[in-house]
Amino acid sequence: MSLETNNRIDRIFKAYDVRGRVPDDLDEEIAWRIGFGFANYLQARKVVIGYDVRPTSESLTGAFAAGMVAAGSEVSDIGLCGTEEVYFATFNRNMDGGVMVTASHNPHGWNGMKLVREEAKPLSGDEGLAEIKALAKQAQPPADISQPQLPQLSSRSRFVQHLLTYIDVSQLKPLKIVVNAGNGGAGLVIDALAEFLPFEFLRINHEPDGSFPNGIPNPLLPENRSVTANAVREHGADMGVAWDGDFDRCFLFDENANFVEGYYMIGLLSEQLLARHKGARIVYDPRCTWNTIEVAKNAGGVPVLSKTGHAFMKARLRKENAIYGGEMSAHHYFREFHYCDSGMIPWLLVAELLSTSGKPLSSFLAGYQQRFPVSGEINRRVQDPDRLLHDIEVRYSPEALNVDYTDGLSVEFEDWRFNLRKSNTEPVVRLNVEARQNLALLQQKTAELVSALDAAG
Repeated sequence: MSLETNNRIDRIFKAYDVRGRVPDDLDEEIAWRIGFGFANYLQARKVVIGYDVRPTSESLTGAFAAGMVAAGSEVSDIGLCGTEEVYFATFNRNMDGGVMVTASHNPHGWNGMKLVREEAKPLSGDEGLAEIKALAKQAQPPADISQPQLPQLSSRSRFVQHLLTYIDVSQLKPLKIVVNAGNGGAGLVIDALAEFLPFEFLRINHEPDGSFPNGIPNPLLPENRSVTANAVREHGADMGVAWDGDFDRCFLFDENANFVEGYYMIGLLSEQLLARHKGARIVYDPRCTWNTIEVAKNAGGVPVLSKTGHAFMKARLRKENAIYGGEMSAHHYFREFHYCDSGMIPWLLVAELLSTSGKPLSSFLAGYQQRFPVSGEINRRVQDPDRLLHDIEVRYSPEALNVDYTDGLSVEFEDWRFNLRKSNTEPVVRLNVEARQNLALLQQKTAELVSALDAAG
């Protein structure tokens, strides 16, 4: 193996998955190597594979599958799908592993793989990915990688029926819902669900198109929200839903076309699920915490802190047997979904809540937003992230009520708090600030911290 191949493999293995530019970092040979390493590491007899809408996904899927077949695995193809459909097929069909070929919300020209083992348990840098990387480097791919003929596995109808178990369809009202798939794969599942639901779906950017003619689907970016918000406003919809490319995250808009921060969604879903499961545990991440803690305790639940990131969250949910876990980045995890994250279950639960209550979405959020205003996540590239975190700690910790290092640096005062952490997936630091019923204080402290970040850039 050449030094360049070695370097390319090193570049694309991240904290939770594999991602890189195609073909500079990731091509069919590298995909074959990783597939061979993945199957060998798991000693996988049966594996399921699926892929997103990007133009390179299908060929990379074939090469990855060829590597697995060479390692002795039987590989079933579920075709164009979302990441959670791979999770579902893995645990529902008792597979030894699952592979989703996707770059999620990354820019044009990127692709990658999300890898799980049996029961859709995640593989990460802490467990499995380093070993797979080493095996990929040692693999000996053929000079000509031929795409294997894979058996097709029909899984979507089972997946849709599973989704419907989270709600009481008989209680649903004919809500008007804007759905923005961002030309990713979510529209395929919406169409499959539609025949079972009384909703009027107003579809925008609905057709899968890996060229992303309307921009990369990442509603977490403020500049990407206006198209959904405008459609909610124009049609007088009850709510709007937008997804990222592989739709393992969904983002909601209320009836007034206001974007709903993921933080408040955690509170809303916690309250709803705890009404059904008294005393259950709720897992949350350290970025913003006060609302989740208050909601969980008031609803008779037990809030449990976890490090940010899907591998950490899923491990914590399993350990605690928690009913639900949420990250403010819009990853929502459910015990009945084998502790995996889903971009479909959250909006279905909210639609059921609107139907049974007869109240608008904004009415459920207003209390959260007033009691605990937040900055939203602020990202900055800095020269020396470790030095920045040290300097911020030295500056703020002497007067703090509590300093926590579960994930980055969390500093808490009586009426405001912040979390500053290095990203696990990008070369940036991420800042989140929240306050207690004091918007002016929130704005003041946010500006203060952003100034320090910018000075370190």
